[in-house]
Amino acid sequence: MKLTFMMVKNAKPKTKPYKLSDGGGLHLYVKPNGSRLWRFRYRFDEKEKTLSIGPFPLISLLEAREARDDAKRLLLEGIDPMVEKKKKKLTTIQNYQNTFKFVALDWYDNRKHIWSKRYADEVMKRLEADIFPEIGNYPITEIEPPVLLQVIRKIERRGAHELAKRQLQKCGEIFRYAIACGYGVRDPSRDIKEALKPVKKSHFASIDVRELPEFLNALEKNDARLYQSTRNAIKLIMLTFVRTSELINGKWEEIDWERKEWVIPRRADENA
Repeated sequence: MKLTFMMVKNAKPKTKPYKLSDGGGLHLYVKPNGSRLWRFRYRFDEKEKTLSIGPFPLISLLEAREARDDAKRLLLEGIDPMVEKKKKKLTTIQNYQNTFKFVALDWYDNRKHIWSKRYADEVMKRLEADIFPEIGNYPITEIEPPVLLQVIRKIERRGAHELAKRQLQKCGEIFRYAIACGYGVRDPSRDIKEALKPVKKSHFASIDVRELPEFLNALEKNDARLYQSTRNAIKLIMLTFVRTSELINGKWEEIDWERKEWVIPRRADENA
C-alpha cells in the first residue's frame, strides 16, 4: 500500500528503527529518536544498495517519489545512483571552492611573470580595492551579468569611467581563463559592455605657461606621490618635447653624452 502524507506525518518512533514502504524500493526509515529519512533500495552490479534521499519533512513524499524515479532512470542507463550522487556533491564542493578570487589569483600567478613588477602590483591593487570585496567570495560559476554589472557601475559612480572599463576587461580575462581551466562555463563580461556609460573622448588637460613654476614646485615636492622615474620622465619630456612612446622606448646608446645629443632612430613599428 502506498503511503499518504498523514501516514508519514503521524509515523511515531519505536524502541527500534522500522520502515514504512511506499513501493518501488522507496521507504521511510523511522529512527527511535523520531527522525524520519527517505531511502531507496535497489540492486546494481548484483549488489543490494540503499540510497539516502533526505529527511522528512524537508523532503516531501512527492519529492521523495520523484527522487526514486530519477534514480530508476539512472539505473536504466547503467549508472549507479549512489555514485552519481557523490559526483554531484563533489562538483558542488568544487564549485564553491572555485570562487572568483581563487580563480583570479590563479590567473594572476599565471600572468605576472610577463608583466613589469609595477604593473603587476597595480593589477592586484585594483582587484583588491574594487573587485574582491564585491564578488571575491562568489563561486565563479554563479556570477551572472547583472551581478558583475553592479560591481562595475559602482566604479563608474566614482566618476572613474576609464578605470571601470579596464576593470571589466580584466574580469573578462579572468572569466575566460576560468573557462579554459575548467573552473567556469561562461564569461558574463561580454554581456554587459553595452550597459556601461559611454566615455566621451576629449583633449588632454593642459596648463598655461604661467602655471609652470607652480607645477614644477609641486613636482619637486612630489605632491602627486609619483615614482622618481616618472618624475624624471616628466622633466625630460618638458626639456625635449619628445613623444611619450619615444621616451619609453629610448635607449642609452642613442645619447651622445659628449655632444649632449639624443638621436632618436625610426622605430621598427613606426609608419614609413
